[in-house]
Amino acid sequence: MDSFNQDPPLLEQRSSYGSMKPRLTHSRELEIKTTLQELLIYIIFLTDLCILSFGMVSPDMYYLNKVMSSLFLETPLSERDQTTFKTISSIEHFWKYVEGPLLDGLYWKKWYTENSTSVHENSSHIYYENLLLGVAQIRQLKIHNSTCSVYPAFRSFMKACYGRYSSVNEDKESFGFRNDTMWNYTPSNALIPGHWGLIDIYSSGGFRFTLSKSKEISEQKLAFLREHSWITRGTRVVFIDFSAYNANVNLFCVVRLVVEFPATGGALPSWQFNSVKLLRYVTYYDYFLGSCEVIFCLFIFSFIVQECINIRKMKFEYFRNAWNWLDMLLLLLSVIAIAFNVYRTIEVSRLMENLLSNSFVYPDFHFLTFWQTRYNNMISVNVFFAWIKIFKYISFNKTMTQLSSTLSRCAKDIIGFAIMFFIIFFAYAQLGYLVFGSQVDEFSTFQNCIFTQFRIVLGDFNFASIEHANRILGPIYFITFVFFVFFVLLNMFLAIINDTYSEVKADFSVNPGREFGISDLIKQSCNKALVKLKLRNASQTEDMPRKVQSASRGDGTDQFSSVTPLDKAFQMYSRPTETNEGLDHQVKCDCEKYSKLQRFTRQTILREESKNKSFILEVLGAGIPSRILKEDFNMKD
Repeated sequence: MDSFNQDPPLLEQRSSYGSMKPRLTHSRELEIKTTLQELLIYIIFLTDLCILSFGMVSPDMYYLNKVMSSLFLETPLSERDQTTFKTISSIEHFWKYVEGPLLDGLYWKKWYTENSTSVHENSSHIYYENLLLGVAQIRQLKIHNSTCSVYPAFRSFMKACYGRYSSVNEDKESFGFRNDTMWNYTPSNALIPGHWGLIDIYSSGGFRFTLSKSKEISEQKLAFLREHSWITRGTRVVFIDFSAYNANVNLFCVVRLVVEFPATGGALPSWQFNSVKLLRYVTYYDYFLGSCEVIFCLFIFSFIVQECINIRKMKFEYFRNAWNWLDMLLLLLSVIAIAFNVYRTIEVSRLMENLLSNSFVYPDFHFLTFWQTRYNNMISVNVFFAWIKIFKYISFNKTMTQLSSTLSRCAKDIIGFAIMFFIIFFAYAQLGYLVFGSQVDEFSTFQNCIFTQFRIVLGDFNFASIEHANRILGPIYFITFVFFVFFVLLNMFLAIINDTYSEVKADFSVNPGREFGISDLIKQSCNKALVKLKLRNASQTEDMPRKVQSASRGDGTDQFSSVTPLDKAFQMYSRPTETNEGLDHQVKCDCEKYSKLQRFTRQTILREESKNKSFILEVLGAGIPSRILKEDFNMKD
């Protein structure tokens, strides 16, 4: 019996619930160590990526956009006319705006006192701090006549017909004096994307002219264009573009003011204020970000090499893993980001050289701003997926395993539920669009109806406008939608998730062998580190496993570490020299207490052959002979 009293190996410890923990074999220990090493390296990469992404933005961007928008959007036309750019509703308002608040906002020649002179000659500093780069540009797009059909009975009253804007209907013929770019069409650049307005998508070409460095000359030019009807019935949109640079915060503010003239008449204003950082490596922090960029490139290069090696080894099996697809997506976005960084640096240098050589032209920073915004969006998506990838490395955790198992098990049920949900959801969207589309702004388009219904689910709605549009169908639509979608369908969705999670949690409580022995590995590593640092004696480290084992055998006072005689039976079964003949009657009685586990095991074996093999290998790995499996679990083979 000396072998029975000896301390069992650390790999055969029981958990605090009396179940057999998975044996921390050499292969599993190596697997956990490799996963932890990869996780540590990936955390360093993720930290570097976060530093780069947060280095692109700053609170100064918001404040710069705020002050610029306040100047050009909220300044009234005059003391008597309180119309602002946001409330422009006609062509007359447009001309008053460009000849008034626009010119006043672009040309700052004096300090706030009347008798002081500007220290900046031949230049304008908006709010005394933001240098106007070059000059502003105004551009319009037109459509030609007869772009729509007039009912025969009204043709005697309607001599001309101008429909909606489209690239096919765009008028490119010269008009007016035909002696300058403002009267002649300038083709669009294929590299410059179009503008997505409130009504249509507009090309980058058009009839354009630039303002002057002098406010007086600009006023004369605008007055001349207004008197000679530069804006006609065929005009569908006018763009006002200019850029400013603030050296205090090293930011460019690229402004675009848009006024659309729809076929219905009137005017619809919109605007874009984008503050971007285009000049790199100015401060010490910029150079620190540059070093992080170099580290990022090295990480991406090593990851690409690693993925190529994996593809060469695994071949088509590599593409069956969803995590591998996520890795390829992250690498693709990262490579595009690196290429854009190089291109942006070169393009900004070229634009600045042209601007410094001739400050009387319009510098097109809107092109760079457009792609800089898309770059920021791409980096945001890249950072998001980079954080999601952490689940790949912490999947050995019990909670993470339960989460992934829950989502995988209920995937089919959720897909079936989603089909039923969107059938009802789109049915209500069609109903809302047809009933309220002409009266309520939130239902003016089918896309708006979809987002409005999501807002209703979240509690953000305007019932008064729905009721005002239709006093009978409005309340019926709202009440039935809230009842079926919010109270019925959403609770069904939560019930699917809840039931599946309960099943997964029950499986893990009965069969805890799925969890890795990560805690044991961490304890061993910490103890070894303390010994090397001479903070703990080697004898104390060797006693740690014995104390844990003695507590698990019931020698200690810990109530959660007591072990039943069945534990001793498992220990005796794990030794080839021992037999089960010495087990007393009490041990056999205690074995009956685990009949629930035996029944669950038999059901698992009958349900799936793969689980049968894995369970037998796990039990045999624990040291239980096949003879005990045949007797206790009624296994024939």
